[in-house]
Amino acid sequence: MDLIHRRAPDYWLILPVIALAGLGIVMVYSASSIVAADRFGDPAFFLKRQMLWVLLGSVALAVTHRIHYGVLRRYTPLLLALAVVSLVLVLVPGIGRVAGGARRWIAFGGPFAFQPSESAKLILALYLANFLTNRGTLLRDLRRGVLPPLLVTGVMFGLVLMQPDLGTAMLMALLTLTMLFASGARLGHLLMLSAAGLPLVAVAIFGEDYRRRRILAFLDPWADPQGAGFHIIQSLLALGSGGLLGVGLGGSRQKFFYLPERHTDFVFAILGEELGLLGTGAVVLLFALFAYRGYRAARRAPDRYGSLLAAGITTMILVQAIINIGVTSGVLPVTGVPLPFVSFGGSSLLFTMIGVGILLNISQYSRDTAPARGVSASPQTLAPARRPL
Repeated sequence: MDLIHRRAPDYWLILPVIALAGLGIVMVYSASSIVAADRFGDPAFFLKRQMLWVLLGSVALAVTHRIHYGVLRRYTPLLLALAVVSLVLVLVPGIGRVAGGARRWIAFGGPFAFQPSESAKLILALYLANFLTNRGTLLRDLRRGVLPPLLVTGVMFGLVLMQPDLGTAMLMALLTLTMLFASGARLGHLLMLSAAGLPLVAVAIFGEDYRRRRILAFLDPWADPQGAGFHIIQSLLALGSGGLLGVGLGGSRQKFFYLPERHTDFVFAILGEELGLLGTGAVVLLFALFAYRGYRAARRAPDRYGSLLAAGITTMILVQAIINIGVTSGVLPVTGVPLPFVSFGGSSLLFTMIGVGILLNISQYSRDTAPARGVSASPQTLAPARRPL
């Protein structure tokens, strides 16, 4: 395989990432300065960490976009094993750190902590792209083509659910179904398996009291305004207060200890309050541009593996954004999923940036672009792909 980059990366793909990450720095500071001053005596406490993670994520993006995506295939089994081991370790008392009633982090001392589920999402996309490429036409067979990746996803789903983190677990399930469909699996098989999995999801939701209360609050948040409905009500108040143009950057009232998770999972609500409908609309358009260029890279990838991997990474980021915005606006039940590139959170930002770096590398090998002068592309790189999309 030719390891020479044949063209510049898709800058229309990186543009929304830069814009969203820059906006995230501003909004994290605006949303967190009051609580940071109260808890740590430093209004810029979360800002400094967000800027550090943006820097680390940018370095990771710059490195991964120069590694040919085909090289990743040989390390996929090792990465998958490490992902499963890390998901197990985070559940071990003394290793996993508990915060907010959930055991989702492995602390390394100081302010640094690693959230295994964030890396597991990306590694799952790598595994699925590799497995589905190798199976080819066997994907039409339920037992040999569809069930194996579903079993792997099921193991990771269960481990993440034990943390507990239903939002990330559901994101993994949606990612798997999307990539199976894109690779050519029978729609009937996927619908049948989805229907079979619904009772398990219902048990996971209604088997825990706090999840059951969240569903009831989603249906009628005003039935328990000081309890399960508090998040949704305060988020809607923030969005409604913003109107068309917002109350002005830094002018949020909800960040004064009214809206929980104001700089993490609900930063979109503070953004809507301060920048209004124009601000939230701009964010939605930026994600739409990212999705368009990401799926464009998937369609034009030179091989099946690159096409599936690009589609998987784009879907992973897009669905996460949809879930976060849906939760913030009351369209979906409350679940702890951050807004990609914008919410405060080191692990999420770092591994999302790594995913973008891989996506940028795939965009450099578009089939409709002739080799640059003086660069001879290998037959493997330019071979016609079986397009799954």
